Amino acid sequence: MLFQVEIISMAPEIFLVCIIHCLLVYGVITTTSAYLNYPILLNNLNWLSIQCLFFVALLIFFNPLSYTLNFNKLVIIDQFGSAIKLVIILMTICTILISIKSNLLEKINAFESAILILLAVTGILLLVSSFNFIAMYLAIELQSFCLYILAALNRTSEFSTEAGLKYFVLGAFSSGLLLFGLTLVYGFTGIMDLGDLFQFLSVTPYNLYIIKGINLASIFILIGLFFKLSVVPFHIWAPDIYEGSPTMVTAFFAIVPKIGILALLTRLTYLGFYDIFFSWQELFVISSICSIIVGTFGALTQIKLKRMLAYSAIGHLGYVLIGFSAGCFEGVNAGFIYIVLYMIMAIISFIILLGVYKKKGLIKINYIKDLSILTNANPLIALVIALTFFSMAGIPPISGFFSKMFLFIVAIQSKMYALAIIAVITSVISCFYYLRIIKLVFFNNSYLWVNTIRLDRQKSILLGIFSFFLIFIAIYPIPILYGLQNVLYFVIRNQFNFI
Repeated sequence: MLFQVEIISMAPEIFLVCIIHCLLVYGVITTTSAYLNYPILLNNLNWLSIQCLFFVALLIFFNPLSYTLNFNKLVIIDQFGSAIKLVIILMTICTILISIKSNLLEKINAFESAILILLAVTGILLLVSSFNFIAMYLAIELQSFCLYILAALNRTSEFSTEAGLKYFVLGAFSSGLLLFGLTLVYGFTGIMDLGDLFQFLSVTPYNLYIIKGINLASIFILIGLFFKLSVVPFHIWAPDIYEGSPTMVTAFFAIVPKIGILALLTRLTYLGFYDIFFSWQELFVISSICSIIVGTFGALTQIKLKRMLAYSAIGHLGYVLIGFSAGCFEGVNAGFIYIVLYMIMAIISFIILLGVYKKKGLIKINYIKDLSILTNANPLIALVIALTFFSMAGIPPISGFFSKMFLFIVAIQSKMYALAIIAVITSVISCFYYLRIIKLVFFNNSYLWVNTIRLDRQKSILLGIFSFFLIFIAIYPIPILYGLQNVLYFVIRNQFNFI
């Protein structure tokens, strides 16, 4: 009976793995068939992947077992994990939708890309549910191996191959540091799951050598996770890999994996290592300040859109770490509100990157100056760009302003005045490169009339939905504010019931 309960609780992940195997067999047999004339199945598998993810979301939403520890405390099923998984599924569906027609324009015909995205999502879902160090490390590696291959997906491009190789080497190094930290924790305590670790740190009389050893181990663990988040000083790989990877892969990198790492960081911070959080807080503060500064000033000098978005992502993750630095429930809530709104703005940005092509020669937009054609070619998209970058800059009263305001309030309430002042100043400076793009779009019009291809239906619908969402949240932010607060309340306040 217990095994049946465990299978039911993990039904979404099991279903996803089974479908991945079926799609892989279908793709291999069909594309190698001379009878079918070796068809290209990329779009077909993309639509099948979207349907599969839709059913996975239904299984997560209607899972009858909401609060359980399964498989000998390897994984945890709770309200927090289910909410994060639904966000991950939704963002993955959006990423696949915006890349359906763009793959043909970029001449990427490998059906394996859809399979790799599904495998990466499986790893991210398992990572969100991890309650044990072994499960955590294996889930991170499953996700990472798929991302390495995706980065080098365009085999005819030297830049893509270089991006994949760089990501693999640096990712393996960071995974080694993470594994070393987890091994040190086990060596000092003999414990593998977060619940027992919390009990050990809170109940067992403190042994100075053991606590110093765990503090050392936690530094290696944070370094590994900070690399996956691409925050300073472990950010060097991000701009090169964002630029070298195919644009649809860059969109997936920028949108989906980071929220899974943040969910894991939340469990580690407020459950397993809760009693030594004071030693983590300084690292969070330093990384937050450096990420904000590097992201802000790094983006000022960029002329390519993908590199500018990479530095922008580094800066935004620095703001998210402000919430974790505060060490309180309100800080984590503000951080997750910020990352969700950032993901929506990133989707809009990549819709424009993937969808706007000059009609003559199908030349895509690579440089920031290329956006100057949009006022004449497509004024509606130009307006959406203005809305999105105003929100990223935090201009009131758009939704991005409220997400930053919540973080600044939390920093001030936690008496981190220096962090709040630096964040406000850099936020003002970051307005320059966002407003520079808006200036290029509206005030640097090209005298040559350039036609662009029409956005396909999927991109147009998503662009409209998310643009409306940004406006709606600016007018009525209560749903996202209290919605995330309710699911985060469980992991922060009631998680100890599982110990």
